Amino acid sequence: MDNPININYRNNYQNTPNCTCSGVINCPNKPCGHFQCHYCPEPSIYKPTIEYTVDVPINLAKSLEGKYFVGYADNLNFGLSTSSWARLYNPINSGGVNLHVTVWTVSDVSQSPFRAQIWFNANPPGTPQESNLITPANMAFCPLPQSKIKLQYAINVTGEPTGGVKAFVRRGQPETTLVDDEQGKFIFPPGGSFLIFLSNPETPDVEASGRVAFGWWQEPIF
Repeated sequence: MDNPININYRNNYQNTPNCTCSGVINCPNKPCGHFQCHYCPEPSIYKPTIEYTVDVPINLAKSLEGKYFVGYADNLNFGLSTSSWARLYNPINSGGVNLHVTVWTVSDVSQSPFRAQIWFNANPPGTPQESNLITPANMAFCPLPQSKIKLQYAINVTGEPTGGVKAFVRRGQPETTLVDDEQGKFIFPPGGSFLIFLSNPETPDVEASGRVAFGWWQEPIF
């Protein structure tokens, strides 16, 4: 029987200073790498006595592919007859991806009951600002993936969204969190958007604020 090489044994590695690591995602020659470049011999291969079948959740699968992102907009002030909103916007020049919305939350509204209207492809009032509070879920990529989807928001706006579709409405009490797991079923092409519009029509004379967070993935259009 052949004696297999123990790949965990330090002396079985050789330094390769000029390694280019072609095709390796976590390239150790890049600034964000954490590993030295070594030549690793082929491990011995054996046929396992047990065969495995694994179901991978779709969100995990998209994270492994480097397509899953999370982000939020904070200090969304509304009340006193004004509203605020946050949205995921797929720019018309996004480079050819579809936006899949997986999860959204509204939280940290402590001052009054509130209403969250969910709009598809609407034109919101106010001037959009971009949130930079976005990160890929998979931090093992090097370089890190970049989101082509924009997280935008506006505060203390007047008026309602126009165009598009008001898909559904949720209501919440102070100190409660609204959360919904959409599992990627809300899909928006370039130019589309998923918007959460916050207001407190039951107590319009009370000033309030909140936070909206999203999880999503972007899928190339072939």
